[in-house]
Amino acid sequence: MSGRAQLMWDEAVTGYDFGPDHPMDPVRLALTRSLVGALGLDREVDVVTAKRAGESTLRLVHREDYVEAVKAASADPASADGTYGLGTVDDPAFAGMHDVSALIAGQSVGAAEAVWRGEALHAVNFAGGLHHAMPGGASGFCIYNDAALAIARLLELGAERVAYVDVDVHHGDGVQAAFWEDPRVLTISLHEHPRTLFPQTGWPEETGADGPAEGSAVNVALPAGTGDAGWLRAFHAVVPELLAEFRPQVLVTQHGADTHFEDPLAHLAVSLDAQRAVQAACHELAHEHADGRWVALGGGGYAVVDVVPRSWSHLVGIAAGHEVAPEAVIPESWRQEVFARTRQLAPTRMTDGRWPVSYNEWDSGYDPADRLDQAVLATRRAVFPLRGLLP
Repeated sequence: MSGRAQLMWDEAVTGYDFGPDHPMDPVRLALTRSLVGALGLDREVDVVTAKRAGESTLRLVHREDYVEAVKAASADPASADGTYGLGTVDDPAFAGMHDVSALIAGQSVGAAEAVWRGEALHAVNFAGGLHHAMPGGASGFCIYNDAALAIARLLELGAERVAYVDVDVHHGDGVQAAFWEDPRVLTISLHEHPRTLFPQTGWPEETGADGPAEGSAVNVALPAGTGDAGWLRAFHAVVPELLAEFRPQVLVTQHGADTHFEDPLAHLAVSLDAQRAVQAACHELAHEHADGRWVALGGGGYAVVDVVPRSWSHLVGIAAGHEVAPEAVIPESWRQEVFARTRQLAPTRMTDGRWPVSYNEWDSGYDPADRLDQAVLATRRAVFPLRGLLP
């Protein structure tokens, strides 16, 4: 197995563009790729492109009628009227939508194939992580669910146990739905509480279909306002123990950067430094429980200058085995590019000034008056006994 990581990249993914007034600005992808280069990280990975996901691959997760509807809306965006979730405020149709969505999906599927076949130990597709798309419809800025497709491809190739960990601020509802009845896939999502944020799902009681899959879906619903210490406490109180019990052959993770305190669409208060700490933890967990096989994806994130490029560049560095120091100075060339593209001033360092981030481990004690601890305990009580673990 190659020790080098793969970075999945094709400039054409920046064509995933819902228009100038949409928060999912593709400049976040272009600026991330540029910062990866400015930091020299692209010399530490194999930069690879993969072909678009074909129809047989898309149908591993998505219904044929939905794929046909995406194609029709791509050919004639004005015809999209909200059917299948296409042509809505969240998911406006645009020319070429099918091709670029299938391309992003293809990068994640290609990443999964490379890791499974031993061509790379780790693979990153920060253009991916479009976790809201459902088998029969678009949702939440997501047309095709590349994360679910990558997992489905791993199962098709023979994987018997795949773990998916989603730390986007929004619930990973599309991936959960795709594998709700499949005990071969353990989905874990840490997200803002559904009372206060889209998609209003991801309650602790959502634990998988009755029968063999019960206990294969895990949801940690975090109170609005949760910051670094609480976020890390919740992650470490749930994820490592479940992965140790499940023993995945591959770990797939989704690293939406929208947990950040500057993100305009959500209400958590997580720093870039805590995001980096969870990325590093996922890397370590892949080595501890999945023989190092790790597929890391992007996701949400709408502070497109200050947060997303730095967060995902840290992710690439961790996967490459060349971590970027939090105190590292951002190259002036990149800051100039940011201003030229966006007329915004770029950050100067790869930190929010909160490194190292500290938190209290779960076994240090439960505070019944703390809303974060209440949320964690609700998840542990709902799922852990189903997996033979103590809550």
